[in-house]
Amino acid sequence: LNPLGVPSRMNIGQILEVHLGLIGKRLGEQISEIFASKQADFITKLREKMVEIADVAKLMEAKKMISELSDEALLDYARDWAKGVKFATPVFEGVNQEEFAKLFELAKIEDDGKTELFDGKTGEKMTERVNVGYMYMLKLHHLVDEKVHARSTGPYSLVTQQPVGGKALFGGQRFGEMEVWALEAYGASHILKEMLTIKSDDVEGRARAYRALTKGESVPASGVPETMFVLTKELQALGLDAQLYEAKKEKEADDE
Repeated sequence: LNPLGVPSRMNIGQILEVHLGLIGKRLGEQISEIFASKQADFITKLREKMVEIADVAKLMEAKKMISELSDEALLDYARDWAKGVKFATPVFEGVNQEEFAKLFELAKIEDDGKTELFDGKTGEKMTERVNVGYMYMLKLHHLVDEKVHARSTGPYSLVTQQPVGGKALFGGQRFGEMEVWALEAYGASHILKEMLTIKSDDVEGRARAYRALTKGESVPASGVPETMFVLTKELQALGLDAQLYEAKKEKEADDE
């Protein structure tokens, strides 16, 4: 993971989790080494090592339990710990600096948790030491089968007469302000007009367009979007009597 992602998201906990994961792995390796040694008193050494870890990690109940375990039960626990000692911290009560220092010492890791790395191509040692460890990476539950969605016509909002949003409501794709700017930048005026009228809240226009398409005819000119009427109603609520006139009617009146 790129470290530049840490300051912007303020997820310092991930760095500490990496430290704790590395400590757990190293302590697990120490338990594995006791297993591999196959000495006569290896069960006693296992118990001592596990009690020491529990003591430093402040696992008081675990410390008591390990001391009282039978040899067989201890071996089962030790085999699990050999894969890596598991840690859990309460919310907002994570491991503090002093505890980390003790754990680093116990796991025989440098106190900053960093490791020397070598360039895979050249074999040269990297200038700076790097934070290396183990961390849980949870998969975000966003599956394409639950995302895929398409719509031609469908439900419309009562107030704005624009298509509703979201797959659950069988809604349309939002064409937002920034998308409008993109079409303006390209000068795609015809696409822009249909996006803002017959594909949105021009009630009469979209009905005419639907009829024309089903009959195989050309789509007629769009009308006035419902948003315009909503705006005039809001202006009337402010005491401004805004009314809409069609240019043709005005011309006919002038001729008379």
